[in-house]
Formats: sequence, C-alpha cells, structure tokens
Amino acid sequence: MLMTKPNWTGYLNMDIENRRGKSVPKNIYFHNALKVQRPIYHGKTGMLCYYILNVGGGYLDGDTYRLEIRVRENAKLTLTTLGATLIYKTPDKPAYQETEIHLEKNSYLVYMPDPVIGYENARYKQFDSIYMEKGAVLLYSDILTPGWSAQGNSFSYDMLQLKTNIYMDDELVVFDNIKLEPAAQQIDILGFMGDYTHLGTLIVIGQKTDDDLIKRLHAVIHEQTCDFDAGISRLTIPGFTIRVLANMTQDVQRVIAACHKVISQEWFGETPSSLRKY
Repeated sequence: MLMTKPNWTGYLNMDIENRRGKSVPKNIYFHNALKVQRPIYHGKTGMLCYYILNVGGGYLDGDTYRLEIRVRENAKLTLTTLGATLIYKTPDKPAYQETEIHLEKNSYLVYMPDPVIGYENARYKQFDSIYMEKGAVLLYSDILTPGWSAQGNSFSYDMLQLKTNIYMDDELVVFDNIKLEPAAQQIDILGFMGDYTHLGTLIVIGQKTDDDLIKRLHAVIHEQTCDFDAGISRLTIPGFTIRVLANMTQDVQRVIAACHKVISQEWFGETPSSLRKY
C-alpha cells in the first residue's frame, strides 16, 4: 500500500487480523477529513464493524481521498459509512476518491457505504482496486443518487463515475465502469436509466456461488414489493453482480439488504445486523 500523502483531503488506512478467533484491528490510521468510529461487534455474529466518517460534511471542488483496507487471513470485517457521500458543486476540478483493498485467504469483507449523492453541477470520480486471494469472500455495494437542485431536475449533476477493478491472485477478473453524465447522455431512455433516478450495484465473489443460490436470489428479489427493476449476472469466477434501478434510495437498499441476508445465512449461518445509522 502507498504511504499517506500530506495533500490528501482525507486518508484512511485499516489493517484487520484474526487474533485467537476474533477479528481485531492490527493497525488503524486516519488523517485530515476521514475518520472511523470505535469498532462495533454486531450481535451474536461477532462481525467486526467500522463506520467511516467524513468530518468535512461533503466533497468539494478538487477534494481527494484515499482509503487502504487490508483484511488478513480468516479475519472478517463489515465496513460502511456514517452517512451519504455528498458531492457538491465542483466548478474547476472533480472530487476524487480511490480505495485499495486487499483480502487474504479465507477473509470476509462486507463493504456497503451509504449512497453517493451528486448535487447540482457536481463532478465525482471514484476508483476502487480490490485484490483477492482464492478463498476470500467479498460483498461490495454502491448506490448513485441525484441530489436536490433549485430547478427540481433529477439529473442536475454533471458527472458521477465509479470504476472498480477486482483481481483474483493478481489476475483481473472484474472490470466495472459506471459513468453517468446527463449532459452528454440521453440518460432517461430505455436501456439506460429509463424512468428511474437511482442506480445500485452489488458485487459478490465467493467460492460457494452456485445455481441454487442464484435461483434463490432471483426469488428474493422478486418478493420485494417496492418500485424497482433489477437483474443478476454471473461472473467468470464464482460470483455475480446485481444491478438495481429505482426512484428511492430505500428501495435500492431494501433489495441489496434482502440479498445480503440470503448470502449471509446460506454461507455463514448468520443473519446480518442492520447498518441503520438513524
């Protein structure tokens, strides 16, 4: 991992290890606008959980952030944010965040931050690189939503881009690039966002992925009664991706949470604790 640079608006380094059967922090370091709250062990699962906090309140013109996370062999970590990532007007330079994650053999990471909200004239670029060893399990989600604008337009932000590279034993196995640029794209047409304004993604990688799990997830997704469209696609490695389109953040979160519950119960015999912050 790279050493911290003095010019990062916010910097976070987390190193989690398994110590005598319990996941504990080996090292936690944060600098400037990024901080983490004290760890929580959720319910009977004993899953170590951290909440990331941006003390600046939002991302502004030219802000840069870097997160480095390592989950060592047999360690488990749930990582989320205390609130949404708010992207405000960026007239000169997009806000930028990069995350580098290393998952060692038999580690387990649930990474479910709150939504990225793009306000009027906001530009934001996010680049996540995830390096996994075989046997590691990953549940990774993100949600893009439009913020309030004076004109009442749903797509008043200029650009939101999320790029994710996932490597298995140093081989690139997943490349995901979402770029929403309303001024340059006819974003509200069939085949793009259609009649929806919110986009959610859940990427799951685990050796236990099989056809029965995919069928079960299909059923659970269609059991949800909120207004949304969703699809599920298998990956070339054991895993899958789920996309969700909706008009409310809560509807996207409801679908992702239902899938998370199924995976956690079937793979680990556990019911995940709520990550509700309010």
